[in-house]
Amino acid sequence: MSVLLPNMADFDTIYELEEEEEEEEEAEAEAAAADQEELTEASRTVVRSQELPRPRDAPEPVAVRGAGQITVFGLSNRFDTEFPSVLTGKVAPEEFKTSISHVNACLRKNLPITVKWLLCGCLCCCCTLGCSLWPAVCLNKRTRRSIQKLLEWENNRLYHKLGLHWKLSKRKCETSNMMEYVILIEFLPKYPIFRPD
Repeated sequence: MSVLLPNMADFDTIYELEEEEEEEEEAEAEAAAADQEELTEASRTVVRSQELPRPRDAPEPVAVRGAGQITVFGLSNRFDTEFPSVLTGKVAPEEFKTSISHVNACLRKNLPITVKWLLCGCLCCCCTLGCSLWPAVCLNKRTRRSIQKLLEWENNRLYHKLGLHWKLSKRKCETSNMMEYVILIEFLPKYPIFRPD
């Protein structure tokens, strides 16, 4: 019985072919990753392009300022429910008051807890080297996020259909150099859908 042993040259050829296949697979994986990266960059570009600048003929945004007695980290304990005259014909005064009431209810629920944690944090600030203020900062951030989510829900439910966009925005106070949070009501531009591209 004779045993056939393959040539070493055949082993080298097989090994080189396997290396080439691995290199091709790596190149394909890199190309796929680059394509995926381009797609994510393109989607980011699309999102940026959707945030078009305000047209010249669009009215200035309406700012609903805080009207409460307590302001914590720029966030007032309630917003003014007085209907701005600029919004006449755009939204019903009842809908406006309902939306502001929802925001005020969220503030009424969350802000007293933030104030208590802020006072406790200030009392213990020297002992904890300022770390005792973190709960108040985090609670304030949570309150802002819940208001932003509430405003997004209101936008999707009603205001985008009416050509308005509500958002919580940081603005400079009228009376001092400090910053405050206001509800900014922007007018969405009407896109000419019948104009050719």
